[in-house]
Amino acid sequence: MTAPTSRSPFTAPGERGRGLWRALAEAFGGGLLILLVLLPEPRLGGSLPAPTVLLLGTVALTLLAVRRRYPVTSLLGTAVVLGLLPPAGLPAAVTAYTTAQHQASPRRRTTALTAAAALTVLAGAASAPYTGLGGHRFGLAVGAVLAATTLIVPALVGTANGQQFRLLRALRERAVAAEEVRRLTDSESRIHERSRIAAEMHDLVGHRLSLVSLHAGGLEMALQKESPELRDEAELVRRSARDAMRELREVLGVLGPLGRDTGPGTLTETTGTRSDIEALAEESRRGGIALRLAWDGPDLDGRPARVRRAVHRVVRESLTNVHRYAPEAHVTVAVTHTEDRVEIVVRNGRPPVTADAPTGLGTGRGLVGLRERVSLLGGALEAGPTPGGGFAVTARMPARPDPETVRTDTAPDARDSEPDALDSGPDIAPGTGRAAAGVHRRAVTALTGVLGLAGVGVLMVLGLVLVSSASTETDGSGLPDPPRIGMSRQEVEDLMYGDYALARAAATGREPARPANTTSCIYPAEPDDVFVPAAGNPGTGGAAAERAVEGPGHFTITRYCFRDDTLAAIDRFTVPVMPQTQPRESP
Repeated sequence: MTAPTSRSPFTAPGERGRGLWRALAEAFGGGLLILLVLLPEPRLGGSLPAPTVLLLGTVALTLLAVRRRYPVTSLLGTAVVLGLLPPAGLPAAVTAYTTAQHQASPRRRTTALTAAAALTVLAGAASAPYTGLGGHRFGLAVGAVLAATTLIVPALVGTANGQQFRLLRALRERAVAAEEVRRLTDSESRIHERSRIAAEMHDLVGHRLSLVSLHAGGLEMALQKESPELRDEAELVRRSARDAMRELREVLGVLGPLGRDTGPGTLTETTGTRSDIEALAEESRRGGIALRLAWDGPDLDGRPARVRRAVHRVVRESLTNVHRYAPEAHVTVAVTHTEDRVEIVVRNGRPPVTADAPTGLGTGRGLVGLRERVSLLGGALEAGPTPGGGFAVTARMPARPDPETVRTDTAPDARDSEPDALDSGPDIAPGTGRAAAGVHRRAVTALTGVLGLAGVGVLMVLGLVLVSSASTETDGSGLPDPPRIGMSRQEVEDLMYGDYALARAAATGREPARPANTTSCIYPAEPDDVFVPAAGNPGTGGAAAERAVEGPGHFTITRYCFRDDTLAAIDRFTVPVMPQTQPRESP
């Protein structure tokens, strides 16, 4: 009875187990990845306060943990978080990889990835002015870079690996099915051959019992008057022979068509003898086969019928294969008979022209049946190609099999394997090789994952650096154009990277009166302070404040006021600084 599949949110559909510990480990690793990106470059967090960063990181890690059960939902949610918090790029890459790997439908996979990339770009463009990353156009560029490097690229790799995994699984299932078919075919061939042997036993034993019954009947009639006591014994023998014949027919009668082996191979007293093999050779010669017969040793007429029958079957089946596959090749049939062993070798050379096998032939059942027949006698049969390009069948069996040593099991053994089986390697304890292969595979997978994440991180950082550098380039001076009266609000935000929460908070209550008829004002950071959060605590101070300090306890703020959507006034003033926001000493 198989274990029920799990309904845990941390496992894939159909997967067993709860997956809780694995999810916790993945969430912990995802947190380390976020810190690995955020700590060396805190500007990637924008001006978001610490609780907001913590909340977004928690959402990203939760979606990372449940990505197997809800792949598309996790991908879309992670895409939104990525647009708000760029350091979540590496966990987002893992989510995109897993989703693409497990999504078998190309249409659904493409739709999910397109939607995720669009969400990242839109979220980045919409939230950039409010997170301190810059203007809308800058956020659009950042979102595009993040979508390409942390979503599309890992998803393409995951798609390739998923297709490879599904292909290997299909090939493995096909190999298992083919092996099962081969096993069933071999089993059927063995049963067929054993049924044929049983039918031969029926003919042999039935013939002998018929003779016993016939002679016992004659003896009974001869002794009817001379010796009534001996007549009764003769009658008992006749009845016993008749009963034995009837029981034999009842037991072997279920064989049906296999109970009679008609045709040229019908069992006779000369089957398997030298004259019988010569008749088979002559029949092949008349069929156009260049055949040479070599017989070494005495005739087989004194050997058991089952041995002679095996010799006949090996030669006949081998010559049949020659007629079928190599009718123009030279053939040698060698029979060696000693006191203890009988060896049959049928070898053909390379045919001048390869013959096409007729439809339905070439199943290999004949050789399987021969191997079963010879093995039941305690012998062995080998069949396979020769170095010269031909084919050889070699059968060795005892001349007088010992009933106690004859194999009677039905399971295939080492003799039933193909000649090219991998039997020359060292013996390995069961499960050892598989366990070692599993450990090696997991180690390679882990190393590949680490290298892949490192590559994604490098691409992400390089993309952000290029976007940041491009946003500050001008007409060759390398400095942004200063805002001018009459510019639109969007143009000013793009130049000054939006409103800066720290400057606005410092100016509240301390700034000079706003010009008349102004509708709104912004308090941006310096252009080269893009991505700069608070020093030590996001939202409470930063590098812009430190560089703008003119004297102890004061720093300068630039205010841009608009009338409707047009820049109407630019004011620059100083405000006092609280003690905890004093600038740090430069190293």
